[in-house]
Amino acid sequence: MSVIFPRVLIGRRGTAGLTTAGTEGSTFGGFAVPSGSAMRRRERGMTEERTDGKPADGTESHDPDFPQAFLEFMRQGWRDTTLPVGPRPEVPNYAKRRAALSAAFPGETLVIPTGGEKVRANDTEYRFRPGSDFAYLTGDHDPDSVLVLRPTGSGHDATLYMRPRSSRENDEFFRSRHGELWVGRRHTLTEKSTELGLPTADLTELDAALAGLAPARTRVLRGFDTRVDAAVRPWDGPREEDQPARDRELAIALAELKLVKDEWEIAQLQEAIDATVRGFEDVARVLPADRGISERLLEGVFALRARHDGNDVGYGSIVGAGEHATILHWVHNHGVTRPGELLLMDMGVEGRNLYTADVTRVLPVNGRFTPLQRQVYDIVYAAQQAGIEFIKPGVAFKEVHLTCMRVLAEGLADLGLLPVSVDEAMDEKSMVYRRWTLHGFGHMLGIDVHDCSNARKEMYRDGTLGEGYVLTVEPGLYFQPEDELVPEELRGIGIRIEDDVLVTTGGAVNLSAGLPRQADEVETWLAEQREAGPRLPG
Repeated sequence: MSVIFPRVLIGRRGTAGLTTAGTEGSTFGGFAVPSGSAMRRRERGMTEERTDGKPADGTESHDPDFPQAFLEFMRQGWRDTTLPVGPRPEVPNYAKRRAALSAAFPGETLVIPTGGEKVRANDTEYRFRPGSDFAYLTGDHDPDSVLVLRPTGSGHDATLYMRPRSSRENDEFFRSRHGELWVGRRHTLTEKSTELGLPTADLTELDAALAGLAPARTRVLRGFDTRVDAAVRPWDGPREEDQPARDRELAIALAELKLVKDEWEIAQLQEAIDATVRGFEDVARVLPADRGISERLLEGVFALRARHDGNDVGYGSIVGAGEHATILHWVHNHGVTRPGELLLMDMGVEGRNLYTADVTRVLPVNGRFTPLQRQVYDIVYAAQQAGIEFIKPGVAFKEVHLTCMRVLAEGLADLGLLPVSVDEAMDEKSMVYRRWTLHGFGHMLGIDVHDCSNARKEMYRDGTLGEGYVLTVEPGLYFQPEDELVPEELRGIGIRIEDDVLVTTGGAVNLSAGLPRQADEVETWLAEQREAGPRLPG
């Protein structure tokens, strides 16, 4: 995936399970408890007042009015259950990350929320995906939770504030849209603590914990939970010129911790990449050579693999047929393939532990590249191969970029497109070659598709690669259909080849080598997949 999008804040569902306009992040309420004919919420202290006339108890406007006899009947006859949980094998990894973050901020309280469910439309929500930094430190996937690290003489004590299993002593478990009979069993505090190796506390206790924090000695990961943001006001005090805000320094530290992947993280990435390879195979097996097929059908086939083998897709799948391949982030996917044209697919499976793949391949729909298509494809392949071969610890990120870009510029010169020499085109005051390749060579990859995006420039874009870094290498050439500076036969061709690469002492290891890259190998692979025929995951 080639371009980094800014994170967009949108509305969220309130405690009641209905839209709360203008807010984003976690809910701090509990749920309905009967009081006569009314229902009241179990709040954790920060009362949320509704102003839209909708109920604030987790019910919906179309719910029936239950008689008292029914309510009393529902409150009895339930057997208590326990979840068969044990410590997850990756728990020590999360503890090491918290220890590293603790060492970066001695004597300060750190507050890291995961965020809450986001509104899709009216009172329906997107499937929840935890905040990446929060998940990186805890492994918890539930909405609304907050990690608090309190300083001690030797580091920090961690507490996970969470919404525990609902009590059968109130009606939340069957009336609220967050209730157990609606969305499933939540962990008890003890179950969650056992699973994650973390002390836990009820979310209702969080406001009291935050109220006692001194802003000058507290840092908050902001932008995920508006109530946490409001509970602890920012405090920067005297700062050196160009020094980031204190809370911003927390986000930076987390991003830079994620630059180096440990063995478990690399295994998670490999698992997601292997599932992605299977997803590309699934798509190739249903791609007709002799007729058109919807981009959205291909997107859906890959999404089936992503949900079966992983958590979801790691980002919106880009499936660009024909001239749609020239749009860098084409996610409308409402086009149709055509024999004789190319199909660009930029897709990745997000694994069950949220690490994602990011792979791009271009296929000739009829099974064979035309001579011109192959010429452009070979330029992009050569650029990518040069970049991969250049990668090793200590190499500057920018030098990898320039290595890929020079090969592209030389290829554009061979096509007769550059109005100046290759050296002039590569000059920072010119860069005219970038007309046909707007994006950089790649980006960090991990628990986010654009991982480590809050890192300082000197640690990322202006820094050097280190052992254990994982990044994409994805040069591309794109000739827009309306570009009158290229020959007509080139217009509408877009090619990007993207792989996920691990930096080791011996150089780059291509984690996505399970998918062929060279033009001849792509044609052979596509024929083999078609011969094998369609399949379902499993």
